[in-house]
Amino acid sequence: MQETRPRDGLKTDPLLFLIPLVLSVIGVVMITSATSYSSLERFGSPWVLGLKQLKWLSVSLMAMVMVYSVPLHMWRKIAPVLWLLALAATWATLFPGIGRSVGGARRWLSVGGFSFQPLEALAPAFSIYLAFIMSEKSSKGRAFLRCLTVAAFSTLPLFFQPNAGGVLLIFTLAMGIYVINHGWRYPILAGGIMVAAFLWLTIAEEYRRRRWVAFLDPWSDPLDKGFQIIQGLIAFANGGFWGVGLGRGLQKLQYLPAMHTDYILAIVGEETGLIGTMSLLLVYALFSWRSYSLWTALDDPSMKSLLWGLILSLLLPLFINLAGVLKMAPLSGMPLPFLSYGGSSLLFMWMRVGIMLKISSQFKAKERVVDFYD
Repeated sequence: MQETRPRDGLKTDPLLFLIPLVLSVIGVVMITSATSYSSLERFGSPWVLGLKQLKWLSVSLMAMVMVYSVPLHMWRKIAPVLWLLALAATWATLFPGIGRSVGGARRWLSVGGFSFQPLEALAPAFSIYLAFIMSEKSSKGRAFLRCLTVAAFSTLPLFFQPNAGGVLLIFTLAMGIYVINHGWRYPILAGGIMVAAFLWLTIAEEYRRRRWVAFLDPWSDPLDKGFQIIQGLIAFANGGFWGVGLGRGLQKLQYLPAMHTDYILAIVGEETGLIGTMSLLLVYALFSWRSYSLWTALDDPSMKSLLWGLILSLLLPLFINLAGVLKMAPLSGMPLPFLSYGGSSLLFMWMRVGIMLKISSQFKAKERVVDFYD
């Protein structure tokens, strides 16, 4: 196995770094704005959570540099270990004293005063591990069986937490990585079974039925299950086209729950209006385009599969968050990539970027630098 080395004149796509940086800086600004009132009441300063997110951005950039320094061939070797560690951490949330319950779900792990959702580590680790498995030569049926096996082991602890959004994320990642390597036939069948299982799970649990009722008609329970959805829609309505102005939003005054995490987009909509929201989505679209352009340029099957898995694990949380905030799907608690408050979420997002930058620096459009795994 020979390590890939950059050719003379071959450079990393700067937009793959600059776009996430712009999004992260916007996130710091909007988190500061969203939490200024509550931070002033709680800590005596309006800047506390914004500065904390800025510190996490610095840590994340250092982590990105460390990940960038890892040779690409090493990821195949360490992928199973990363997946098993992330899976073990996900199971650990179910144990009292280690796992922390928030809103009736045990999705958080507390270690030494630091809390994070292991799903944030599981999603990229799962994507990397499965991407290498699916890039290996195998029959479609055997590959699909292996895909489902890894996905089943990964989602099992999420069912117990419970975390329906996490199950949806992992399953969609699995099908997306399989499709790009082996085609649509089996995922279409599995998707039908998944929809049937999802409908059964929705009917079986009372709290999920209430969530769907709140999604379909939030005004039927405006002070409880429908409260957050309604307040989010009010935020967008307040913003209109131009927005009320940065720092002048009203919904952050204890009206909108999770305003700096899951619902940061609603604060963007209120304070910068439709023009600001659409501009933000265009920035995400630009990042998607640059990532896709790099993917189409690759010839190496392993790197192509790896990059696709990373792209999906970055962008699927975006679509899940948008669908929930814009009332296109039930809320799932999925953060908005690079913008939502949360150090561990930002850290793992930037680690993905580090691998993508490494791939970008060593592979050129329609031209293989070396035969990577010969």
